[in-house]
Amino acid sequence: MGIQVEFNPDLALRKFGTAGRRPEECLPEKLEIGKIYDFLKEGQRNYWLDGEIPLLKTEGNQVLSRPLASIVILEATHIKDNNKIITKGKYKVIEVFDINDKKINFEGLKRI
Repeated sequence: MGIQVEFNPDLALRKFGTAGRRPEECLPEKLEIGKIYDFLKEGQRNYWLDGEIPLLKTEGNQVLSRPLASIVILEATHIKDNNKIITKGKYKVIEVFDINDKKINFEGLKRI
């Protein structure tokens, strides 16, 4: 038996208003620079806290969008909720990207 921990180089949330998901599991309706949002992910996840990471939209099963924004994770806490381990936290939006722009904004964890 081991401890299952996932290391995430990004924060991937569901489309705003996804049925069957809590609001914190989804992207906000509109991303605003400088605003702080709550997030919630199933599992024990570790995020990089010492710099900017990409915010992505997930369709599930590791189907991810290009970066929607650059964020910083302000806090991440592991808790048990209804006998499930979850990671909850807060992130701050640093920059919002134009999804039609093909510009590369990240190389790994390095913000370009």
